[in-house]
Amino acid sequence: MAPPAALTLERREARAQRLAAGSLVAPATIFVALGLVLPIVILFRYSLNALGPHKAMVEAFTINNYVRFFSDAYYTNILGRTLRVAVICTAICLLLGFPLAYVLARLQSGWKNWLIMLVVLPLFVGNAVRAAGWMALLGSKGVINSSLLALGLISTPIEIMYTEGAVIIGIIAVNLSFMVLTLQSVIEGIDREVEEAAFSLGANPAAMFRRVLWPLALPGTLAGTMLTFILAMNAYATPVLLGGPRFMMMGPLVYNQFVQQTNWPFGAAISFVLMTATIVLTATANLLVQHRYRR
Repeated sequence: MAPPAALTLERREARAQRLAAGSLVAPATIFVALGLVLPIVILFRYSLNALGPHKAMVEAFTINNYVRFFSDAYYTNILGRTLRVAVICTAICLLLGFPLAYVLARLQSGWKNWLIMLVVLPLFVGNAVRAAGWMALLGSKGVINSSLLALGLISTPIEIMYTEGAVIIGIIAVNLSFMVLTLQSVIEGIDREVEEAAFSLGANPAAMFRRVLWPLALPGTLAGTMLTFILAMNAYATPVLLGGPRFMMMGPLVYNQFVQQTNWPFGAAISFVLMTATIVLTATANLLVQHRYRR
């Protein structure tokens, strides 16, 4: 048994380590609290206010803004559309990103760094610029329609722009890089000998993926899907440019209420609904996947 003096010294060292760790974490914690938590609290308080004469915000304590949102089919349809687009984009990013991430993770040649740079390169361009590029491709006089007309495959331009499909294509182009980079870093940490052991025991590629690779890569898959889902839920530039004024999602709706309608209480309520829906859905998916993963 250790003497009391040794125990006291150990406790002092442990306390000093906790204080040192706390001093390192404190600046970031304060920054996050001031830059994230405080604006959210203010936003929630604004959502309980009312809109007075001349579109001025009036101090109040009412849930009428939330009642208005959930009682109007126009706004609930926008929320449903946003959820649908986010889920579709996340699923497609996962289907397209996993094979590419696996190839990048297992590649041993000198081309690996160049291929990773090609994946990262689209992140150097802003969302608005990328959306403008897709407009040049998908428009009625864009590259796709012009090529199909020149080849005689169609007689009239196909309506691609200002549709849900165009918005999904644009969001996938933005989010796919995040999915690939997240999965690639996780798959690289999986020992390749584990896969070779599965093959040596008679597993085919599909069985190896289902029984070995997928469970081991599941934490990274969850992180990538959560990231892409959150980005898709809060997309703004892509829905505005590729969806047009008739295709409304939650991000443009928030902007419309704050800037164009100058209805800050209702805009704050919509923002809080969007944030709450995103957090609840991602947290629920995280819990469900972790529960299944532990089983």
